[in-house]
Amino acid sequence: MSQRKGMLVAMPERWDEACFSVSALRALIRTGMLGGLVCREEQSAFWKTVCNLPQFCFSEKTKLASLIGQIQGDWDASLAWAPGFAAKAFAKAGIKRRLGTSDPAMKKLLTHPMAVKEGPTEHAVRLYLKTCELMGVQVDRPEFFVAASMGIPARPKSVLLCPGSDFGPSHEWPLDRWHELAESLLEMGKNITVAGSAGGRGLGKILAGRLGTTAEFLHVAPLATALPLLAAHQLVISADGSLPHLAAHAGSTCVTLFGPNDAVWKRPLGKRHVIVKRHVECAPCLSEKCLMDNRCQNELEVNRVIAALPECF
Repeated sequence: MSQRKGMLVAMPERWDEACFSVSALRALIRTGMLGGLVCREEQSAFWKTVCNLPQFCFSEKTKLASLIGQIQGDWDASLAWAPGFAAKAFAKAGIKRRLGTSDPAMKKLLTHPMAVKEGPTEHAVRLYLKTCELMGVQVDRPEFFVAASMGIPARPKSVLLCPGSDFGPSHEWPLDRWHELAESLLEMGKNITVAGSAGGRGLGKILAGRLGTTAEFLHVAPLATALPLLAAHQLVISADGSLPHLAAHAGSTCVTLFGPNDAVWKRPLGKRHVIVKRHVECAPCLSEKCLMDNRCQNELEVNRVIAALPECF
């Protein structure tokens, strides 16, 4: 058995949650207690923008026994913020001190569950920070909350439009509104790139086709490897999904169009980012597919998005 000291941390598998956990991870790293990360293979490049800790990666095809074999060693402890593949591996690997949130689904996987007090709705980042605070870790240093240093300057007047969402069609603004927005930005002298990603309804490719030679098309897949491309844009205007969170991590300024999701809870981190939404009585419903008339998207007008653009842009 290899000698591995320190704490092994399971990083969140969702992209938005991964971005929300960065500040907590930085706080833990500063203590010197961490020894390695367990993460999805497709997120490896993302975590390398945060730290140089050893990574133990898995994919959808990875067998539990294989991951257990990777992490075998004399770890001081493990930390899992949510139930999942890594949390199961920690338990099966016999790590003696297994910390995590007191989620009922993790009851049998942990030796030291930590109860995070619930209160009014607050940003999801607080779950990760509160967990650190329960461990006695200082979390309020400004450097824990800065964007990653990609070393890539944003091109002046560059705008990336991302009409598609991996959260589901109810999170997507109507395509004709995106087209109208793009035309307005072009009239303002902006340089437009349209992003398309794997899955979804292919709205990015359709929009780029409508705009023709007036816009570039960028296929951002896999997402982690697209971080330098996101950093190169001065402004990102996106449907609520994984992409605006990664763009914020890469240092771009984001305008995110929210519909069924709760912006208080799930907005991209950072004061410079802007949220645009049309308040309706049925939101936030958090649904992937609208059971009504998708009014939170259909009633959001282009002029409201344009009015919300940062003044410095």
